Amino acid sequence: MKIIVNQKNLKKAISLVEKVVSKNSSLPILNNILLKTENGRLKISATNLEIGINYIIGAKIEEVGQIAVPARIISDFIGNIMDDKVSLITKNNILSINSDRYKTQILGFDAKDFPIIPKIKSQSLASIPTKLLKNSLITVLDSVAVSETRPELAGVYMNFNNDKIVFAATDSFRLTEKSVDFKNIQKQFFIIPRNTVVELIRIAGDIEGDLSFNTSDNQVSFFNDDFEMVSRIVDGNYPDYKKIIPEKYVSRVLVNKNELDKNIRIAGLFSTNISDIKINCSEGKMAILAKNSDKGEIETLVEASLKNEPFEVSLNFHYLLDGLKILDTEKIIIEFTGQGSPLVIRPNDDKKDVVYLIMPLRN
Repeated sequence: MKIIVNQKNLKKAISLVEKVVSKNSSLPILNNILLKTENGRLKISATNLEIGINYIIGAKIEEVGQIAVPARIISDFIGNIMDDKVSLITKNNILSINSDRYKTQILGFDAKDFPIIPKIKSQSLASIPTKLLKNSLITVLDSVAVSETRPELAGVYMNFNNDKIVFAATDSFRLTEKSVDFKNIQKQFFIIPRNTVVELIRIAGDIEGDLSFNTSDNQVSFFNDDFEMVSRIVDGNYPDYKKIIPEKYVSRVLVNKNELDKNIRIAGLFSTNISDIKINCSEGKMAILAKNSDKGEIETLVEASLKNEPFEVSLNFHYLLDGLKILDTEKIIIEFTGQGSPLVIRPNDDKKDVVYLIMPLRN
């Protein structure tokens, strides 16, 4: 291989793909990224066997070729040089990187040992605005289960139907559902792993326009002309979470989101090791209480408009804060659905695009 590339483009490409590189002692080749000439351009690839990423940049190609090189070394080097153009030359699994001020040799590996990143050949099912995809995934991410005990909960459920995309996540303690209007799409649903969601959110910040997607039996691909991410799909059936969302409420309260957030944080200072606080709603006010035998106790008051009967419920305050941060309205609605039933939090607007549920703590 003998090519000339722009340093800034190469730096961006490496920074996009290198985050999925795993520090794998049993498969050292996974510690590398693959540089390969393809169709007159340079393709930079990385994989951890769960996620694979390809990013393609323009290059002046004098000789075709490929090589696998340690991700950390090439990333740190390319990230620190300032010359506009660099030449990449390979010979005997050695990558020479030369510019006006640098002559560098990096010991590489045979590209034939690099794992093949699957290519999903089916046609694109739809194109999604990248910003919309990113914001929707951010909305539900906190509710994804961290434990792999139930693998289907350790991912985001995406359901594409005729007129909307629904994103859902639950760890059985709380649940988030985000709906976005989206026309002309084939019906499709799958679960993408938490790590893939995190990488998509990160990468989407650097990608303009839309991302198309397609699926095969156990994989999903998000891509545009220069970028492609291929991930496994979580095997298993997502629980019928719709049954958990209460259709009716016992009491409903309208409260200022920022005021509530501030007072929950203050009360949380006095919570116990299970992060418990108590919310007591009566006409015109919401009291937030916490008590800890080692720290003391607190009661804070927030103005609130209550419909129906007063109620009291104990909650994990971290879960409550996670719910508040994904709602973008000045005031929010909290619905009490009965003792032992989920507390429902919604934005105070007509869109009704986000629903957040928290299971109460037992007194």
